[in-house]
Amino acid sequence: MSDTTIKTEILIHDLKVPLSVIDAGAKSLLNRQDTYGPLTDKQIKVLKRIIRNALTTQRLVNDVLELGRSREGVMITKDFYISSLVMAVLIEIFDLADPGAVDILRKAQSYEELNRFARECGVKLDFDSKVWKTIVHLDEAKVRQILRNLVTNAFKYKEAFVEISGSIEGKLLTLRVKDDGRGIPPSDHQKIFKTYFTTGSSLDSAISSHGLGLAGVMVLLKDMGGDLNLNSNDGKGAEFIVKIPL
Repeated sequence: MSDTTIKTEILIHDLKVPLSVIDAGAKSLLNRQDTYGPLTDKQIKVLKRIIRNALTTQRLVNDVLELGRSREGVMITKDFYISSLVMAVLIEIFDLADPGAVDILRKAQSYEELNRFARECGVKLDFDSKVWKTIVHLDEAKVRQILRNLVTNAFKYKEAFVEISGSIEGKLLTLRVKDDGRGIPPSDHQKIFKTYFTTGSSLDSAISSHGLGLAGVMVLLKDMGGDLNLNSNDGKGAEFIVKIPL
């Protein structure tokens, strides 16, 4: 590892503390108005925006650190349920996009109830009951980052829904994330896995592009011995298929 790489990783790690301070400070002002004084509606709106962006940056920092560990061959494996993996990803995504939906999802007492609540938020789940209750032994942080990145990307391009499904065959876990958006032309299938590539031409499109998300997915999968396939055509949505050895 070069000195430049070491310094970069130290810098990224050191970002965690000030981000936590920003998050904690904004939440204190928002939730302890009896101590710090009342807030106007505009002030509350600004504080909520600060909290959302601090959370986004915290996750980006954690993702970059996870990629660094992956490149160094560090794997921290554990037992976890497929159901807990999917639930964690949904909560992480809606925690930023729609906090109210998180409260609803957490109330689900069964897969059927969760699926019904999720559909109201634009997500369809398609898991066999046996797979849903299966315990797998993998690096949970890496698998969660992979699935979250794929679902987040699918949300950016969907028209009405994002579908998440999974299966286990032999020693292989397969996760599928599908959207009903504009699709990806075959000529762009290889390009979108490159860092910073976007299928749009405007700055807004670049900001909400597949970009680093898919590039990160490819790095994590390669280090885990997994694979990623894409089924898509222009105007017909996109389906990303992840296969991870158990």
